[in-house]
Amino acid sequence: MEKKLALITGAARGIGLSTSALFAEQGWDVAMVDRDVEALRGAVSNVIGALACEHDISIPDQVDEMVAMVTDRFGRIDAVINNAGVADFGPIEETTFARWREVFATNVDGMFLVSQATTPALRQTRGSFVNIASISGLRASTLRFAYGTSKAAVIQLTRQQAAELGEYGIRANCVCPGPVRTKLAMAVHSPEIIAAYHDAIPLNRYGTEREIAEMICFLGSDRASYVTGQVIAADGGFESTGVGLPALRDNR
Repeated sequence: MEKKLALITGAARGIGLSTSALFAEQGWDVAMVDRDVEALRGAVSNVIGALACEHDISIPDQVDEMVAMVTDRFGRIDAVINNAGVADFGPIEETTFARWREVFATNVDGMFLVSQATTPALRQTRGSFVNIASISGLRASTLRFAYGTSKAAVIQLTRQQAAELGEYGIRANCVCPGPVRTKLAMAVHSPEIIAAYHDAIPLNRYGTEREIAEMICFLGSDRASYVTGQVIAADGGFESTGVGLPALRDNR
């Protein structure tokens, strides 16, 4: 049987890299997209048979070039994993328009461009989108004015895709990761921050990149053939508890 193809943006590290490796383990061809050329070249060497696409998804011409490159090589696209994102944390007063636009250029504009450019290929395969938002798109949090708003837009973009593209057999779902134990997070999260997250998460720990990848690969595959328009928080229960759980734990 002809292999299926997963196109994954933001694939040079973190959740994108873990997702690329898992798709490959499950027998898929993989196209790994990232604008960080050096990191991508290092990452692709760890994913057997993967194609490195050194493109910036916030630039329309580069997106068109990337899609042409992938379809010329593999002849099909079965799953588009819109994972590329920019994280910029700061208070409202310090969020300049330039910072706002930098976040939206990748997190929203780039996702729109990739989605639009790959839809014709997904119509041919009756494939799927899996868009990566964040727990910050579901619940407000300090210092995430631009980031959280952009991720809320990703959630609505997903629902629009599901509503409008379902007639072509295209599915669209959204994964909202909670705190994940990435190298970057562990480098910037103080012991106090880590303890506070653990206290607020029912599973009492950070997630792993592999755990998020498992959900992404499931939604991108035929195992989720009747699942579309869904927003799934892969967050250890963080979103479900609101703000009351830590206090309840202290008093039990």
